[in-house]
Amino acid sequence: MRPALQSDRTRPDIRIRETRFMTDASSITPLDQARILSEALPHMQEYDDETIVIKYGGHAMGAEDVAKAFARDIVLLEQTAINPVVVHGGGPQIATMLKRLGIQSEFAAGLRITDAATIEIVEMVLAGSINKQLVGYINEAGGKAVGLCGKDGNMVTASKATRTMVDPDSHIEKVVDLGFVGEPEKVDLTLLNQIIGYELIPVLAPLATSKTGQTFNVNADTFAGAVAGALKAKRLLLLTDVPGVLDKSKKLIPELSVTDARKLIADGTISGGMIPKVETCIYALEQGVQGVVIIDGKQPHAVLLELFTNQGTGTLIHK
Repeated sequence: MRPALQSDRTRPDIRIRETRFMTDASSITPLDQARILSEALPHMQEYDDETIVIKYGGHAMGAEDVAKAFARDIVLLEQTAINPVVVHGGGPQIATMLKRLGIQSEFAAGLRITDAATIEIVEMVLAGSINKQLVGYINEAGGKAVGLCGKDGNMVTASKATRTMVDPDSHIEKVVDLGFVGEPEKVDLTLLNQIIGYELIPVLAPLATSKTGQTFNVNADTFAGAVAGALKAKRLLLLTDVPGVLDKSKKLIPELSVTDARKLIADGTISGGMIPKVETCIYALEQGVQGVVIIDGKQPHAVLLELFTNQGTGTLIHK
């Protein structure tokens, strides 16, 4: 049994593991299937009645068969007495809809500048088509999913986000107006507490409300981190389109402490879009999450590999 937070998270090479787990199912004997289930038991016991928050990124969603496989894995978690909470993104899908409607989209500091026209589309796509599609897949797999967003029950209250950038011409630091982009201020668990533990699976779109009722678009990683922290989740799994945190040789780092992660940010090993992802991990840990894992969501059954096998997958970050 892998302890909740082990210090030597060694594992075989990723390519070897992928080859092993992608073996044709027809070559697995009934005895093999029984052994696999038996070996998963200690991990199921470790997470029994625990809350696991899974952030399902827009890039990780991929094709319909991938999304349906993800939905089956989420239902399996609920069937094994784990309480999954799904937070989904939708950046690519939002970009596609904005392009279709002829609305120009701009980014600053890695976040979409969200004006009045854009926030309407963001809400329509996130709380509408993406959310209900994922709810449908989970229900089709035998689960009971409930589609919500942070506005429901004032679950997530946010304030306007600000970012600073250095002007490339003048080299002067300036504040960037991101429009209706928000940062979580408060998570009210009243609504989630009525759902979690009652055979229902909450599927959350990363939209929040302000104290005055304004809708804010929240980065899905940040939203998931805030919700996981408020729930004191056993794990926060960030499913994305990369294997995890890579070292300077582009090899996967299986495990990092918060101190290690900050050092890698400082020396430039962790850079670009991975910085806010790791910072979200650190924030969630500080709020009470026991462990955060950055995982390649395109890998088949990534969630099950992380939770129910000795090897795990991705990069585990812990205190």
